[in-house]
Amino acid sequence: MTADDIEAANDLIDFIEACPSMFHTAATIMAELDEAGFTYLPENAAWDIEPGGRYYTQRNTSSVVAFKVGEDLAATWGEDGVAGDYHFQLTASHSDSPTFKVKAVPELDGAGETLRLNTEAYGGMIDYTWFDRPLALAGRVLVREGDRIESRLLTTEREVAIIPSLAIHMNRGVNESFAPNRAVDLCPLISAGELKQGDFDALIADELDVEPEQILGRDLFLVNRQDARIWGWADEFISTPKLDDLACAYTSLQAFLGAENARDISVFCCFDNEEVGSETKQGAMSTFLADALRRISGSLGFDDESYHRALAASMLVSCDNAHAVHPNHAEKCDARNQVVLNGGIVIKEAANQHYCTDAFSRAVFQAICDDADVPTQAFANKSDMAGGSTLGNLSNMQASMHAVDVGLPQLAMHSSYETGGVRDVMYAIRALTAFYERNLTINGAESVEL
Repeated sequence: MTADDIEAANDLIDFIEACPSMFHTAATIMAELDEAGFTYLPENAAWDIEPGGRYYTQRNTSSVVAFKVGEDLAATWGEDGVAGDYHFQLTASHSDSPTFKVKAVPELDGAGETLRLNTEAYGGMIDYTWFDRPLALAGRVLVREGDRIESRLLTTEREVAIIPSLAIHMNRGVNESFAPNRAVDLCPLISAGELKQGDFDALIADELDVEPEQILGRDLFLVNRQDARIWGWADEFISTPKLDDLACAYTSLQAFLGAENARDISVFCCFDNEEVGSETKQGAMSTFLADALRRISGSLGFDDESYHRALAASMLVSCDNAHAVHPNHAEKCDARNQVVLNGGIVIKEAANQHYCTDAFSRAVFQAICDDADVPTQAFANKSDMAGGSTLGNLSNMQASMHAVDVGLPQLAMHSSYETGGVRDVMYAIRALTAFYERNLTINGAESVEL
């Protein structure tokens, strides 16, 4: 590993540790945009956008769309003042990860004098990886201050819960098969007798320095606070909670901030709720991206016809991690379309179109990576196994354009603690930077000028 590889992986660790919930992820991204001189455009305000400007908006404080308008975009207006051609180049990632959410009525009595948290699954996690780990809480809390209700971020400063395993002496077959019941086996322990029913909101109120009756709503999630780290004799591996998909959120953000393209509108998207299907007002299937792109176009003086022409000439890179071949289970992967840690950014493709890659978008992204000397890998699901889905095909339901699915290879996807390759972090930043900096002239699906 080079010094740059290690530095990029350590910066990713710092980013992930600042993002214990999707709300913290959005706040962390917006803080970086503010520091880089971007202007915040609330959705409920008028937008005044100019060529050369840098802007962002957000929805639900958990999804972010940022954009940079090329300085030369003004040249798309002809001498007669009529707007000409322009296009968008976008990346999309997601801010959420599988975990457990605290229910509205949060407490359950347990055996003896214990008190447990009443939770439900958020996304499709590997349940057994959550056992026997001290857990914190993070998310947002809605607090009333007189006639005002405001959202506040919360991360408990210490671990406050644990999901204890049943001793092997009481479950002799645990190593033969174990399918945890989420309503029974996965209820977190929060007290052995010191806390009683009703104390949870009092403790949350104390964390926020408010009164319990001021708390009107909360979106709180369990957080694995195990330290992220680079490890291995050769510093090959990075292990951390939430590698899926904060690795892509981080690398695409760094590429977006570092790239320059004077002739396009570069867009960075980070959506919430991918792990539960994206069918929310702030998810990839919502109108959020289409609303933002249409408002950008209108504020720059382009008409509706120009907007539709721009979409047809635009390209999205959907960024969500990919399954690396498991060292003990190569039989779970396609014989030829399998990927390895530290082997380069992954281009994902599926016949069922759960990934949005096709021959055209693959060719464009492959050429960009080749020219930037960034290695790529090809992933496809084994033909007798169902695969997952991601962002690109869903966002295209609202704003259709050419799109390719890519990601960093990783092990143990949807575990509470996941593993990737150190070198792949820098590979992803370089590949996505090259994408943002390349001014694409797309002619339908017939040709593209790089």
